[in-house]
Amino acid sequence: MKNIDIDNRLIFPATLRNRDVIAAVLSKYISPNSLFLEIASGSGEHGVFFQKKFPSIIWQTSDPELVHRKSINSWINHEGLFSKMPEPLDLDVEKRPWPISKQLRSLIKGIVCINMIHICPWTCTKAMFEESKFLLDKNNFLMLYGPFIIRNKQTSESNLNFDQSLKLQNPLWGIRHLEAVNELALENGFKQHNVIEMPANNLSVIYCLN
Repeated sequence: MKNIDIDNRLIFPATLRNRDVIAAVLSKYISPNSLFLEIASGSGEHGVFFQKKFPSIIWQTSDPELVHRKSINSWINHEGLFSKMPEPLDLDVEKRPWPISKQLRSLIKGIVCINMIHICPWTCTKAMFEESKFLLDKNNFLMLYGPFIIRNKQTSESNLNFDQSLKLQNPLWGIRHLEAVNELALENGFKQHNVIEMPANNLSVIYCLN
């Protein structure tokens, strides 16, 4: 057993609320004996949950924040997954090229990003698509989960309030327009494959390479 202090574990309440419904979406797209890269893994709670939910895969976490990577390692250790799950990558989407080895690159079958693009500048979303296209092929997927604004569809009051609170914290943050994300995806060779409505006014958006 690795000597990692489990007191480094962070707890994000949203994870407990959404992990089952996200896993239900993932179950339709993941393939066994494959590796999936999670961008901005945060506390690591999603990562260990998905690893236990889908034991035939390898879930590769990543995060640019040291405090988050410590939490991820602690959760991996706490759940007894240290022999299965690799340590989190120190990956900042805007620092390119991403620290992905040739071996890891050959194993990745999907990329998952949960609740990130609204709490970072738009340039992060741009970088994510630009780098992801080099890691995936037509049989793989890129999944985004979180709140979106959709043209010609009324935005919930809770999401409007959330959007304003984000912009007060940082004017470069905010809930993204799905049409703008789709346009960025197309510029990088991706097409929108599916949009799944999720609880609490969130969406799971699946992209595949053309």
